[in-house]
Amino acid sequence: MTCRRIAALLLFCTVALQAQDAPFDVRLEQVDVPGFTGVQSFAFGQHDGKWLILGGRIDGLHRRQPFASFAAAGQNTDAIVLDPRAARVWTAPLSSLPPALSEPLSSTNMQFRQDGDMLYLVGGYGFSPTADDHLTFATLTAVDVPAVIRDVVRGALHPASFRQLSDTLFAVTGGRMEKIHDRFHLAGGHRFDGRYNPMGMSSFVQRYTDQIRSFRLVDDGVTLAVKDIAVLEDAINLHRRDYNLAPQILPDGREGLTMFSGVFQPDADIPFLHCVTIDSSGYRVDTAFSQYYNHYHCATMTAYSASAKEMHSVFFGGIAEYFDSAGVLTQDYNVPFVKTIARVTRDRGGTMAEYKLPAEMPDLLGAGAEFIPAPGVSRYPNGVLDLDSMATDTVLAGYVVGGIASSAANVFWINTGEESIASGRVFRVLLYNHPLSAPHALNAQSVGPLRLQVLPFPYHGFISVTFQLPAGTKARLRIEDARGRIVVDRQLRKRAVSGKRTLKCAIRNLRTGGVFIARLETANESVLQKIIVDP
Repeated sequence: MTCRRIAALLLFCTVALQAQDAPFDVRLEQVDVPGFTGVQSFAFGQHDGKWLILGGRIDGLHRRQPFASFAAAGQNTDAIVLDPRAARVWTAPLSSLPPALSEPLSSTNMQFRQDGDMLYLVGGYGFSPTADDHLTFATLTAVDVPAVIRDVVRGALHPASFRQLSDTLFAVTGGRMEKIHDRFHLAGGHRFDGRYNPMGMSSFVQRYTDQIRSFRLVDDGVTLAVKDIAVLEDAINLHRRDYNLAPQILPDGREGLTMFSGVFQPDADIPFLHCVTIDSSGYRVDTAFSQYYNHYHCATMTAYSASAKEMHSVFFGGIAEYFDSAGVLTQDYNVPFVKTIARVTRDRGGTMAEYKLPAEMPDLLGAGAEFIPAPGVSRYPNGVLDLDSMATDTVLAGYVVGGIASSAANVFWINTGEESIASGRVFRVLLYNHPLSAPHALNAQSVGPLRLQVLPFPYHGFISVTFQLPAGTKARLRIEDARGRIVVDRQLRKRAVSGKRTLKCAIRNLRTGGVFIARLETANESVLQKIIVDP
C-alpha cells in the first residue's frame, strides 16, 4: 500500500557518483508468459518449478479518492499458478473457499514466508464483504503449496489445503516477514482500517506497529499454533512500512535480516534513509549508512561471498525519493517511480555502501514486484544466494515478477486509474561473475558523513535541513536564491558528540516558489543541492 502524501519539490544533489569495479553484474531478459495479465503487491510460494501467486491487486497505483482507492474490483480473487519454463498460467477462483479464507487470501500487501512446502500468509489489507468495509485482516493462513498448485492446475481449490489462525498479532499490512533459524520475524508495517485518502481525514484509522514481532510456529501438518512470542518496539526506527526486508549473512557468519528504507519518517512525510539490522539477539540501527535509491518495496535479490565476506542486496526499480540524472544524484520529494537497479554491499568490517548498477529496468517497473529465486542455485539456509558456489560465469539467479508499471514518474495526483497498471511482465535475472559493462557507480553520499536531506514547508515559509556531523566538526550552511542572494547563512558550532542535527530555516519568499541553492560545508566535504519549490 503506497499511500503517499506529496509536496511539489525537486532537489538536485551535486555529490559526484564514483565508479568502482563490481563483484558481479546482472542482466534482465524478458520471458513471455501468455495469459499472465499482471498482479502487484502479492504473496508467492513455489514448488517443482511452478509458482503459486496469492493476493495482491490486478490494477495499478491506488487512487487518492476514498470511493475509488483500493476498490474491491481491483483485488486478485484468483489463485494463480505460473510455470516460467513452459510459459503457462492456470487460475482458480478463491470464491470456492469459505469467506474466512477467501477474503484474506485476496488482500494486498500480506506478509509471507515459505518454509518447506508450507507458505505462511499474515494479515493484508482489502475489502471484506463480511464486514462490509476495508480492513487489515487479523489472520495467519498456512497454505500447502504443492497441494494448492495441483488443485489450481486441476481447476478447483479445496479448503483442506489451508489452515488458519486468528489473532490481532497478525493484523498487519505493508510489513515483511522472514525467518532467523526457527523464529519468524514480522517486522514493521501498520494496521489500516477503512477507506484510504491522502489528506488524513476520518475515512480510516491507521496505526503503525513500530515493532518487530517474533514467534515460533508449531505446525505438524494438522496442528497450527504460535508460541514464544517476543516483541521489540521502537517508535522511531521501526516506524516503517512498504519497505524491503532482506535476509542477510552478517560479517561474523550469522544469519540476520536488514530492514531497508521504507516510509514514513515520524517527523516528515519522506522515506527513511538509514536501515535496521536484525539478528537472533535483537536489532541495531545502522546510522552510518544511508540508502538513497529504491525506497519502497520492490523485487530484491540477495547474494553472499564467504571468501570475500561481502553481503550484497540488489534492488530492482520501484519508487524512490532519489535517482540518478546524468551522473547527478537527484532528489524528488514527490517520490517518483524509477528505473534504478542498485546494490547495497556490506563488507567484512560491517561497512555498507550503495552502488548504482549500469543496468536499469526497461520501463518504470518494480514497485510491488517480487524476486522469485530460480531452483537449482546453491543458497544458504535463509535463501541468500551463495556466490562462491557459482561454477559458471553466468547463472539464472531468479525472476522479477509483476509489480506496477507506470506511464510516468509522478502520477499520483493525476491518477484516474489509467496512468498505471499491474504488470504481467516477467524477467529472468542473469547473474554474471564478471561485469559485462560499465563499473557500478558508488553513491558517495551513502557512506559520507553529511547525509543531507531537505524537507520543505513552502506554505509556512521555512525549510527543515537534516544532516549528520562527526564529533568536533565545524560546518556552514548557506542557501541562495536564483539571483545569488544569500537568504540563509549559518555557522554551525562544534559538538562533543556526532549525530543527527536538524535546522529550521525561515526563507521570506519561499511561499512564492522559485529556485534555491543549499550548500553544507565542512573542512573536508561539501554537499550542494538545487531546490526547486513550486508555490
